[in-house]
Amino acid sequence: MTNTAVDSRLFEPARLGALRLPNRLVMAPMTRNRAGDDGVPQPIMATYYAQRASAGLIIAEASTPNAVGQTYPNITAIYNEAHVAGWRGVTDAVRAAGGRMFLQLQHGGRVGHPDNSGLTPVAPSPVALPDTIFTPGGHQTSVVPREMTVDEIQATVADFAAAARNAIDAGFAGVEVHGANGYLLHQFLARGTNHRTDAYGGSVANRIRFTVEVVKAVAAAIGPERVGLRIAPGLTVNGIEEGDTEDIYPALIAALADAGLAYLHVVFADPEQPLFQEIRRTWPGTLIANPVLGWGKPLPADGGKHEGERLLAAGADLISFGRPFLANPDLVERLRIGAPLNPVRDRGLMYTGGETGYTDYPALADIEHRAETPELVGA
Repeated sequence: MTNTAVDSRLFEPARLGALRLPNRLVMAPMTRNRAGDDGVPQPIMATYYAQRASAGLIIAEASTPNAVGQTYPNITAIYNEAHVAGWRGVTDAVRAAGGRMFLQLQHGGRVGHPDNSGLTPVAPSPVALPDTIFTPGGHQTSVVPREMTVDEIQATVADFAAAARNAIDAGFAGVEVHGANGYLLHQFLARGTNHRTDAYGGSVANRIRFTVEVVKAVAAAIGPERVGLRIAPGLTVNGIEEGDTEDIYPALIAALADAGLAYLHVVFADPEQPLFQEIRRTWPGTLIANPVLGWGKPLPADGGKHEGERLLAAGADLISFGRPFLANPDLVERLRIGAPLNPVRDRGLMYTGGETGYTDYPALADIEHRAETPELVGA
């Protein structure tokens, strides 16, 4: 193990709205299914996030703004007082450990099931998810979602705003609106899932309308400097087919450029991709970039440090990592000194509940203590 610090912009401090970040490394939101059946965060989650408080910013896992938006079992929520109280225990622990947190707000849309939420999923159009979906009874065939009425669309916009206010009450510094990964907002953006012929479908201007309305309502509720938006141009996860990626995102950015948001978060960003370059050129504020590390593949030996530095050189302001933070609670220090990384264990452990594959990844100090304590070696 080396103790030689390496100069890198990743470890420079940065500003994000009113927050001073000690480094430019962001823990990306990752669904971990450790909430109660009612969506209330559990005490083990406070341990998990506090372990990772050295990140410049933690964006906590997706929380649903209403009951019908639930995706999978044991997903966190943020639409009632019990959810607020549960999350407050998490934010208090992270703040005590010196960290800063935003909360991601996510509505699953068609990515849901009655066995998970008790409700038929809703979506821009009645187009079913082409994949099976995980439920308490195992994987099941997806159901055809119910097409949202205009009144339901407007009510959902209001639910996002109310959820943002709840997040602030729960102690978060801000929220990230999830417009990516095939969930509800992404479903409105994409031609493959949005077959509407009203003001929320058809043209690009209409398909971006719902996302713009949600983001602006959330910004009005808690202040734009506390609001980020996550996008995933071209990503096909959850059966998404955008159809006109090169048109959607410039239009969306133009519609929100003057909103004064805290940041734009681009998933699987490639610094050599023309669309990423255009996004950086036209987005006036802070840009968080999530590098392509290869989902399901072993982590690169440097934990993605090189890719993060490439994105900073291409104009990103902050770099988000998912799996590297999952397996390495002290990722910032490991990257700083070039220490070896914990490998990510079986992906299934992310979703099984309990400590295994969640709070039991060792920090460097834990490993050194075991090495120096003979009775612990091999334990």
